[in-house]
This record gives sequence, structure tokens and C-alpha cells, in this order.
Amino acid sequence: MSAPSRSRQMANAALALCAVLAFSGFVALGNWQVERRAWKLDLIERVNGRVHAPAVAAPARNAWPAVSRDSDEYRHVSVRGTFLSDLDTRVAAATELGTGYWILSPLQRFDGSVVMINRGFVAQGDPVASVPAGEVIVTGLIRLSEPGGGVLRDNLPAEDRWYSRDIEAIAAARNLAAVAPYFVDAAADAPGSPGGAGPVGGLTVIRFHNSHLIYAITWYGLALMVVGAAVLVCREGRREGRSEGRREAKRR
Repeated sequence: MSAPSRSRQMANAALALCAVLAFSGFVALGNWQVERRAWKLDLIERVNGRVHAPAVAAPARNAWPAVSRDSDEYRHVSVRGTFLSDLDTRVAAATELGTGYWILSPLQRFDGSVVMINRGFVAQGDPVASVPAGEVIVTGLIRLSEPGGGVLRDNLPAEDRWYSRDIEAIAAARNLAAVAPYFVDAAADAPGSPGGAGPVGGLTVIRFHNSHLIYAITWYGLALMVVGAAVLVCREGRREGRSEGRREAKRR
């Protein structure tokens, strides 16, 4: 076998190895996206079940360590207690009603623990209704704390400027103790969220980005392209091999 033939075989072997690795990698990524899609669909089904289920009592203090995004977010709950006055926090918001603020108010339960209630949205410049006096029962959806700040903006507690509902930071800024690691998005008819005047409750957006099927198709498509490219390279290699064989035969 001539030196050029050996070099060509080595090059083809290297290309074949690269093709196998690329094909395997693309298929693995496609399979992963299929698994992610199944997980996302299951999550959406579970969340829909939580949202439309009858309200249950919000997790008590002894259950806080077990609260998690997978098991509790968007759960329909009720909280009984008394609002603490003059401790509202405005958090920048953009909703279907425009830009403005979420109004977070602390609700103290009878065991002394506190749950932050997102009473709803107010537009910039609009007045905020005072929290109702006396004992109330607030219904709504559990949401998990949003630490750190918003997109490209950090919370500035010292300036009382908030871009995310960071419960721990807000509690520290308001000198509140025993605060739940979640907050409750109040329903439109919940006390303190009158619906007509601010704050307007019931604006929770439940949306899950689910493009895993498209991603899976893309990865599987790339795997098929690798197979197609490998077939073309093999055909071209055979053609060149036959041509070289004829040339060697003529030289003999």
C-alpha cells in the first residue's frame, strides 16, 4: 500500500471517530431534551393542580425548612393574621396593567411568625390603600423569595429601592423576625387587595418556557446531518480509492 493510501486511511479513520463522537453527543443531547420536556410537562400539570385546588393553610413555622419550589410554589393557600401597618415595601413591577410596583405587606400570625403578602400592583404615582385593620384571612398563591435583585439591577436596601421580592433582605430592612421564606400573591378579592383601587391583586402570571421539543428536534437533526456527511465522505473515499487503483494498474 502506498504512503498516500495509508495517510488517506488514517485521515478517514480520524474522521469516522469524530463523526461517531459527534453523533453520540447530539443524540445524547436530544435524549436529554426529551427527558426535560417530560419533566416540564409534569411540572405544569402539578402546578395547574395546585393553583385550582381548594386553599389550604400556608406552611407553618415548623414546616418552613421543607418548603421548596418543586413542592410548594403556586400552591393555593390561606393565611390568618393581622397586617402590620406602615411597613409596606414597593417592588418594581411590570404587569398587564403597566409599570409600577408590587406592594408587599407583612402579616403577623398568632404564633408571632410573619408572612409577607404581595397585596398586588399599583401604577406609578397612584395611591396605595392602607392595610385593613384587625384579623383577616388572605388567600392566594405561594411564591418563593427572589434574592439578589431584578434583571441587571441589584436591590438597594439602604435606599429602599427594590427590584425583586427578596423576602430575607426586605425583612432585615424592616427589622422583622421569624419571617417565612416565601410570600403569598394575594387573590383579587383578598383583604387588602380591593381589585378596583390599588393595590390590585390576582395578577400572578403562571408561564413556563417549554421549548424542549424544538431543542430535541434540533439535536436529532444535527445527528442526522453527521450521518449524511459521513455517508458522503465514505462515497467520496471509495471513488478516490477506485480511481487510485486504476492509476496504479496502468502504471504496472
